[in-house]
Amino acid sequence: MKILAISDKVTEVLYSRAIREHYGDVDLIIACGDLPFYYLEYIISSLNVPGFFVYGNHDFNTRFTTEGRVSIHPPGWVNLDGRSLCAAGLLLAGLEGSVRYRPDGVHQYTQSETQRKALRLLPRLILNRLQHGRYLDILVAHAPPFGIHDGPDHAHIGFKAFLTLMERFRPRYLLHGHKHVYGLEPTRTTYHETEVINVYPYRVIEISENGK
Repeated sequence: MKILAISDKVTEVLYSRAIREHYGDVDLIIACGDLPFYYLEYIISSLNVPGFFVYGNHDFNTRFTTEGRVSIHPPGWVNLDGRSLCAAGLLLAGLEGSVRYRPDGVHQYTQSETQRKALRLLPRLILNRLQHGRYLDILVAHAPPFGIHDGPDHAHIGFKAFLTLMERFRPRYLLHGHKHVYGLEPTRTTYHETEVINVYPYRVIEISENGK
């Protein structure tokens, strides 16, 4: 199975007719945040495969109508935040956003807030283990884990809760964005049994349907 993972930046090869030529054989799309809706809609309509996403800290998914504030979502995409589900034989789960660096920041969380969100995933992960023999194949996030691919500035510090999830539930992959890569910064790191991958701005990942 081929997965197209994207994050943080609109790229010409994906936002053009060339996407079908280069990536027409992917089976699944995963978006790790901070991408405009028009870009997500173009990619999913061009490739016509399932798409799953989490929001980043620069995503603003609300609009104001006569009824008040309404949440909107990219057409055709499934929001993974705070959920775990099975797609094409893979067990996916998602946690959105970044560390809070503004009091009014959208899709921003303190370390303890993300820890509580991670705890709410546990019943579903245990059910995954009972039904499928494993907890999780891919954890989809916007921010990186604490100390892995994160940055020294407060806005780019990773989440500690991700380390706990990897230690206890051993997903095959943790995919994230948020940290833009310039030069020779590491983008793939193994932590216990999990390969942590910064997918900025896009990356193709091949994985078997049982997560191995």
